[in-house]
Amino acid sequence: METYSVIKRPLVTEKTTIAREEERKYYFEIDPRATKIDVRNAVEKIFKVKVADIHTVNMKGKRKRMGRIMGKRKDWKKAVVTLAPGASIEIFE
Repeated sequence: METYSVIKRPLVTEKTTIAREEERKYYFEIDPRATKIDVRNAVEKIFKVKVADIHTVNMKGKRKRMGRIMGKRKDWKKAVVTLAPGASIEIFE
């Protein structure tokens, strides 16, 4: 996969902010077809950091209701990237 199409956006919530500060874990929404190797290469190339570990999760879209009509949000994939000791991504600082 192309490097810049693997990572869609960073996930910034209260939980991810705490994990980033305490455990050096960064959360990203990624392309559903991306593998752990694709994510590792993309993060290391884009942010110029050393990646220690990666976990990926397939998130199922929630069922939502608009009046009488039932709908569903899209399925998406999440990556939890743990950086090597001493490394950080400046965009989050």
